[in-house]
Amino acid sequence: MKPKIALPADTFAEATNVINERNAAFAPRPAIEAIVKSGGIPVILPSVDPSDVADYLDLFDGVAFLGGFDVDPTFFGEEPHQMLGATYRKRDLFELELLRQSVAAGKAILGICRGLQLINVGLGGTLYQDLSESDKPLLKHSQGAPGNLPSHHINVSENSELAKLVGERAYVNSRHHQITKAVAPSLKVTARADDDVIEGLESKDSDQIIAVQWHPENMYKHDQASREIFENLVSRSQKV
Repeated sequence: MKPKIALPADTFAEATNVINERNAAFAPRPAIEAIVKSGGIPVILPSVDPSDVADYLDLFDGVAFLGGFDVDPTFFGEEPHQMLGATYRKRDLFELELLRQSVAAGKAILGICRGLQLINVGLGGTLYQDLSESDKPLLKHSQGAPGNLPSHHINVSENSELAKLVGERAYVNSRHHQITKAVAPSLKVTARADDDVIEGLESKDSDQIIAVQWHPENMYKHDQASREIFENLVSRSQKV
């Protein structure tokens, strides 16, 4: 049996031209294809009431928390910054509970962009709500280049799980304006951009969680390192 990989659904805020309904649930095609090409079976999970999360757990072996809305700052004890983007509390509530129960159940976990931020917050970390909160000179983290092409380099910790997948100096794409501030106690930093922005997190004592700030799903077709990230998730999910 192929490992089943949960993809918590994003929400399309505008009315679609298919069903003319607002707030339709969807999963991005590149992530679906990356999971399939890596030998997994994607299972899309619409946001439900957090009390129903337990009923999802038997449906999947691993989970990929994907990109999307900003994380609501009230989940890490802050009020909204003036540069905070759109948030969707219903999705946050669902994914935070899905994260908690997935960690407890030993599921393999991947975080991508917002997914890294959600994981960090869910495990007790905090975020800069916008890059403008940082007092350091910054690179361009919302690239003008096409999204399937890399735009800046990152430095990856030598002995990390991430380094086994992408090497110690990787060239990645970038599409975000929130960044990690305080790292959750159970996580460690595994990658930073040259401006010191955190680009990778993973579990301190296991390989259960690997999270990246960029979007490997947009580059997996032509970038081996991006494929390695999804193949690794599928491989880790087979151990569950």
